[in-house]
Amino acid sequence: MATPLPSSNSVPPARKRGLALRWSTWAAAAAIIGYGVAIAMHWDDRGLLWLQERFESKVEQQASIWLPDYQVNIDAKVLPGMEDDEASDLSYNPVSKTLFAVMGKNPFLVELTLEGDVLRKMPLVGWSNPEGVAVLEGGRLAIVDERAHKMTIVTLNADTQSLNIADFPQYDLGPSENQNKAFEAVAWDPMQQRIILGEERPPALFTWSSDGHSPLTGDKQPLPSDELDLRNLSALGVDPRTGHLLVLSADSNMLLELNEKGEQVSFMTLLGGFNGLNKRIPRAEGVAMDDKGTLYIVSEPNLFYRFNKP
Repeated sequence: MATPLPSSNSVPPARKRGLALRWSTWAAAAAIIGYGVAIAMHWDDRGLLWLQERFESKVEQQASIWLPDYQVNIDAKVLPGMEDDEASDLSYNPVSKTLFAVMGKNPFLVELTLEGDVLRKMPLVGWSNPEGVAVLEGGRLAIVDERAHKMTIVTLNADTQSLNIADFPQYDLGPSENQNKAFEAVAWDPMQQRIILGEERPPALFTWSSDGHSPLTGDKQPLPSDELDLRNLSALGVDPRTGHLLVLSADSNMLLELNEKGEQVSFMTLLGGFNGLNKRIPRAEGVAMDDKGTLYIVSEPNLFYRFNKP
């Protein structure tokens, strides 16, 4: 016959007090950890933005990118042969209807189809850590080297097979608050005729006036960054239809949409189960949007994602 379990009345009072104290300690520790994670991930800010999104009218949604509506239709496609190169950024070329990505660990510029197929892979000779790329005008691209704190404007054509940094003008981006987490992002804003630059940590934005054709003059200027409540800034993109800015954060697993005033409009979390994703995007490092509003993201080491509105 089974031995009956002792009733709660049979547990000594001292043991009861010890168990209660232990549970309360665990609960307090879990609450503190949960609060810390929530603050670090800016879930409080995301919650406020989520509530704000609920009150946006259909007209306001249609006038923006409106990230909540996007659904993935190419999920974690592997870019072949690039496992050791580390995809670092992405930019759309409206002339060729292709994408350009930079690889940061082994410096390469890669041209991709809109389905994530590799068209050509061009060595970047002389770059130490290319982390950002933006397609400008007339076959020009801006490439940001985080380690060297420089931006190089290169000229590309259909026959280009490699690029040497010594052949192109370079621009000093100056010191950063955190020299090891410096300028990582760059985007071209054709509506306002400017290059937008982003520092990784703490996240900060700058602009450099340009027509996309001529050599740069003057210097970069700070852009208000109060709305960048993100753990880091990985990449920037500009929607050519609305002019709104896309701000990507790998550490926060987040993509933000900012309007022309720098205000948050919408966001998309990059975790599994959201926006059709099967799994979390492991480390989102590049973002681009084409002239039809299709969204593209690349992740380290060599994963490709595409999102559309249904």
